[in-house]
Amino acid sequence: MSARVRQKCSHGEEKYQRNISSETLDSGCLNSATVCGVDWTTLPDDTVIQLFSYLNYRDRASLASTCRTFRLLGSLPCLWGSLDLRSYKFDTAAAVSLSLRCKNLQRLKFHAAGSADAIVSLQARELREISGDFCRDITDAALSVIAARHEMLESIHLGPDPCERISSDAIKALAFCCPRLRRLWMSGVKEANGDAINALAKHCRQLMELGFVESDNIDEVALGNLSSLKFLSVAGTRNLKWGSVAQVWSRLPQLVGLDVSRTDVNLSSITRFLSLSRNLKVLIALNCPVFEVEVDRNTMHNNKGRILLTLFSDIVKGVASLFADNLESVTDVFQHWKEIRNGDKNLDEVVVWIEWAISHSLLRIAENNLKEFDDFWLTQGAAVLLCLLQSSQEEVQERAATAVATFVVIDDEDVTVHCQRAEAILCGDGIRMLLNLARSCQEGLQSEAAKAIANLSIDSKVAKAVAESGGIDILANLAKSTNRLVAEEAAGGLWNLSVGDEHKGAIAEAGGVKALVDLILKWPPSSTDVLLERATGALANLGADEKCSMEVALAGGIHALVMLARTCKFEGVQEQAARALANLAAHGDSNTNNAAIGQEAGALEALVQLTYSQNEGVRQEAAGALWNLSFDDKNREAISAVGGVEALVALAQSSLDASQGLQERAAGALWGLSVSETNSTAIGRQGGIAPLIALASSDVEDVHETAAGALWNLAFYRDNALRIIQDDGVQPLVHLCSSSNSKMARFMAALALVYMFDGRIDSAVPVGPSPSSQGSSKTLNIDGVGRMALKHVDEFVSSFYEPQTFNAAAATLVPTALAQIAETIRIPEAGHLRCSGAEIDRYVRMLRDPSSILKSCSAFALLQFTMPGGRHAMHHSCLLQKAGAARVLRATAAASTAPIQAKIFTKIVLRNLENHHEVSS
Repeated sequence: MSARVRQKCSHGEEKYQRNISSETLDSGCLNSATVCGVDWTTLPDDTVIQLFSYLNYRDRASLASTCRTFRLLGSLPCLWGSLDLRSYKFDTAAAVSLSLRCKNLQRLKFHAAGSADAIVSLQARELREISGDFCRDITDAALSVIAARHEMLESIHLGPDPCERISSDAIKALAFCCPRLRRLWMSGVKEANGDAINALAKHCRQLMELGFVESDNIDEVALGNLSSLKFLSVAGTRNLKWGSVAQVWSRLPQLVGLDVSRTDVNLSSITRFLSLSRNLKVLIALNCPVFEVEVDRNTMHNNKGRILLTLFSDIVKGVASLFADNLESVTDVFQHWKEIRNGDKNLDEVVVWIEWAISHSLLRIAENNLKEFDDFWLTQGAAVLLCLLQSSQEEVQERAATAVATFVVIDDEDVTVHCQRAEAILCGDGIRMLLNLARSCQEGLQSEAAKAIANLSIDSKVAKAVAESGGIDILANLAKSTNRLVAEEAAGGLWNLSVGDEHKGAIAEAGGVKALVDLILKWPPSSTDVLLERATGALANLGADEKCSMEVALAGGIHALVMLARTCKFEGVQEQAARALANLAAHGDSNTNNAAIGQEAGALEALVQLTYSQNEGVRQEAAGALWNLSFDDKNREAISAVGGVEALVALAQSSLDASQGLQERAAGALWGLSVSETNSTAIGRQGGIAPLIALASSDVEDVHETAAGALWNLAFYRDNALRIIQDDGVQPLVHLCSSSNSKMARFMAALALVYMFDGRIDSAVPVGPSPSSQGSSKTLNIDGVGRMALKHVDEFVSSFYEPQTFNAAAATLVPTALAQIAETIRIPEAGHLRCSGAEIDRYVRMLRDPSSILKSCSAFALLQFTMPGGRHAMHHSCLLQKAGAARVLRATAAASTAPIQAKIFTKIVLRNLENHHEVSS
């Protein structure tokens, strides 16, 4: 099982978003608003309005659809002062359906892709604030139209993705159309020339906060004309001429806060800002490499009452010095500020801006994921993020949660988190904070908090804390959300928490299994790849637990997973769906999942088709599922009927240079199918033996052990045994029998060799072309090869022989002595092997063979197959009884010419049969 780590990614594409349609918002009324005898329409209007205010838009629409009274109240403008449409496909049609409610709309959040034109259709002329992310596609023309239709705008935030198609033309349009603009923050604008900035200075006289971050071409001198500015951020902006910048910006009369983080600002400019700026209170310079190299860190503490926030200064104490008398008592600085607010509007503005600027820079530093910041994160970065989680600003809390989710991950490909960073969040009470945010009624906070919890939960200590703090219940509830982003992150959290065995039961008890299955059934495979991959990955982990696997089946999980395996084209979903089906089928006779999967329409065909995938992970998991499913007799033949033999032979042939996991599963699936004679013959005829021989030569224990099992099954049939010999398979099997560190591999290789050389094959057979005979075949002396092979088989069996113990047992015939030997020589994994009646008959015949090697090996094999506690021991005992083996076993045990190990082995087999007879009776 695997977990996946997720970092923040773009969700702006249309196919990932659900529509807000007129059907959603204006759905038909139910017959009654009376539930369980309570008439909800008798509630006071104020109470109903308050109830509506706690609901998301989709739930508001559902509640409003229950009756005319609720529909009227749910449409009141007071409920539609703010809209967060980032999780929805916000297009013109959606805007039109919302427009009647949006006459008083003042605040709008949206994903910019495809949404810019829709904003105009809202007809929200009272709009004061817009905030859009993923703004790469917003053009000058689109932003200009938005500005022209919304002259009341006071705040515009576009980012954090770069606004690559926005230039000075759009900025001038904003200046002309939105004279009330107080805040303008843009990321990655193409340019902001002097004309555009001067237009802002001329027309936007109330502009107090400006951010041109991570941009390339900004007229820094023109910024000096914005006399109303209190806060300026150029974090991450390049190509600034710091020699002139410090001189010009220092003359801004109202400037209180300046953020130059992640720029190439130097010590000289920093010093000028601090000494020349009249009203400057806060200068933020996080991650400024040139400055950090030049500065003497011991001399930068006293700045004439001004605060300099850097990576090497104490950020928390620096901010606290603005308003706290006793700095030592302040740890959660922004929480402390919320508690002691004294009505100082100017100070409040400063703290709000600091929160915004620091959260943005810390998120960017976290996204860059540079090792050089390890000390910073551990000494104070994690603590600052915890303070920001308690901000009064939702946007800051969201960004801090995203930063936590990001900075803890050091390698998202190898599922690696930084344990010390994760534990810093844990020790700072961060889990409680994040869970509180996840409980919020704001879906943006729910999503980012769930993301952070998910990534942190990869650390086992954090996962335990999340579970003990009620986090599993919270995530299970969030997984039921109609907001895709929320459900997606919650599913990711359940995926990571379900990796170990500790929390699987708790997830099932919290309703997590049903929530995950419902997610798959609710969301269409073509539009929610990431969500479906996470939900399916969590079900795959849960399916490895027997009790949870039954819960998955009861919740309709088999149908849902098969549907994905059949219809979803996203490889991540295909891989997890196949893995989930493999785990559900892995419990054998303990439940009916194996058979149920085979009976689900299209399941086996889909898995066979997935073995042809271009993605190795998909092929591996599909082969693993077919391997497990092949333990069911009906499934085995059904897999063959839908082309499973051909597909798996081709997979084995192509896997020789692939991963060890794929090699093992390809060999295992062929092993499972080869149990029946028809399939075994088909595998041999279609070229399956040669790749299995190659896999049996692998140095990897799991691979060669599985290949040996397949060859053991195949060698039971004469034609296949002959093909193994002709394809030079004897030597690899001899090597396994003699040298493998796996007793199971040695055991099955020995059984395969015994099948091949028990006298069924002629003494001379043709083998591959001879190099000197121009393509003609050479002849192999079977007798000589057989003697060599059986010699190694004898050495393998004799390795379990301890003369003193065996002779003592033979002399005393005390049952405890036999029991002691049996436990000593037992191969526990052999108890999982299941033989047919024909195979048991063959071992019984070998007991009659004059060859002492065949006698000893067959007796040793029957001992392993009948040991008490073995999964199929009772089955094998019944087959031996039907074959009348007791008489042969007694004869072998009493034969004077039989090797002592054969005698002891057969006596143990007789004892096993007696024990099974007593149990069954």
